[in-house]
Amino acid sequence: MQYRLNKDYLLNVLRSWDGFLKKRVQLIACGGTAMTLLGVKDSTADIDLLIPEDRQYLYLISILEDIGYKKIHSTRWAGKDMFVFDLYPGKTIFQTELLESPLKKGNSTVLHEFKYISLGVLNCYDLIISKIFRCSSVDMEDCLILIKNRKNDIYFKKLKDRYYETSSYSVSDEQNKRNFELFQKYLKKKEVNI
Repeated sequence: MQYRLNKDYLLNVLRSWDGFLKKRVQLIACGGTAMTLLGVKDSTADIDLLIPEDRQYLYLISILEDIGYKKIHSTRWAGKDMFVFDLYPGKTIFQTELLESPLKKGNSTVLHEFKYISLGVLNCYDLIISKIFRCSSVDMEDCLILIKNRKNDIYFKKLKDRYYETSSYSVSDEQNKRNFELFQKYLKKKEVNI
């Protein structure tokens, strides 16, 4: 049985982290975490966070290690509970390098301020792009849900242009282009127009 994390649980985890911090850390939710925090999905299987500033990333990692978190993969961390945290330094999610820092105006929205943690959510365009790069069935479904939920905030031409520009910097450019074509077919099949 796979356990899922809801918005309240996510905020409680970050509140507990905040209690151990003595310096400011800016976190940007991405993936299913962003969608859960935005209320687009009820829950997520793991926690995906970007830490755009290198010094803040190193500081947070040191605190997490001090309180018992273990690194189980290059970006994956696990605590004493069963949940996994993917912590991404800089502006790269999974294998998707974003065009700009998520801290640049318009690239994320602050959702919650704790004493030391500022929690933001990645913009819809970069959120969709990072999911299409992976192109799993879950990612396609997540994109569909996000588009249906935020239809008035997403412009297809802007998404396509930003997607192809982001892809042009990737070593997997041709695969990414095929993924976008699959995504367009998926939207058409689901009768979604943006």
